[in-house]
Amino acid sequence: MTDLPRAAVLRYTAFSADPAGGNPAGVVLDASGMDQAAMLAVAAELGYSESAFLTGRTEASEASEASEASEASEASEAGVRGYAIRYFSPKAEVPFCGHATVATALALAERDGPGDLEFATAAGPVPVTVVREGTELRATLTSVEPHVTDAAAEDVAEALAALDWPAADLDPALPPRIAYAGARHLVLAAASRERLAALSYDFARLEALMHRLDLTTVQLVWRASDTVFHVRDPFPVGGVVEDPATGAAAAAFGAYLRALSLVPETAALTLHQGEDMGRPGTLTVTLRAGDARVRVSGTGARIPDPRA
Repeated sequence: MTDLPRAAVLRYTAFSADPAGGNPAGVVLDASGMDQAAMLAVAAELGYSESAFLTGRTEASEASEASEASEASEASEAGVRGYAIRYFSPKAEVPFCGHATVATALALAERDGPGDLEFATAAGPVPVTVVREGTELRATLTSVEPHVTDAAAEDVAEALAALDWPAADLDPALPPRIAYAGARHLVLAAASRERLAALSYDFARLEALMHRLDLTTVQLVWRASDTVFHVRDPFPVGGVVEDPATGAAAAAFGAYLRALSLVPETAALTLHQGEDMGRPGTLTVTLRAGDARVRVSGTGARIPDPRA
């Protein structure tokens, strides 16, 4: 694989304890000697929606704080461990990727033990806490400050045309918005589970719109109950048809729900993703009153190297 030793490129899935579920990511724990072209080449060769590269150690910011879960766990006595991180899809660098962040945190925890981490991303510092729950490790990332803006009617119409979704198939209780929590996502809510399941879109048309609006994914959602959602994320700008479990979009969606007062200020939400792709995963989104940031947590698993 490029010029890296085979063992240097790890494969993890995030948001599922089953290697066949969740969202796979490449992880390089020491990319200090790699330039952008080399990182992109590794990401392209792996073919996952994103891969993560740690380019060096950093000093954790004062904003990084241990979570309540960490205080009751085997958190590292050495304090917060800081790392600079970059993310690449098969086609380009992206500012932030939730599932690759979780995958990297779990890889570090397996190597160094659970505890508190902080990743210096292009979007800002992202604290992550890893705890052990029985035989599993669980990572919780805390997003950068989110924001939610209106989506222009003509842009929504173009997205629906690319998706081949009639406007009547949208849920009026969850209006379209652009939500950000490290990356930008257009949120569109389906009125039925059947509408969400029937996804076949114009790749080039949606990609062109997403480039124009600087979107990372389009987050398609269906509300199953007050706190349970099913979601899908087309990702043509990354060179893949669909992302199986999208932590950055989950954080943005949590911010969206709170901004529109669709959930209480303090809430725990469950997002099911990947079922329609045969890679089911579960993302837990936590909102806290008085804290604009959004927390996204999940398990993960090492994926055996298919060439081993």
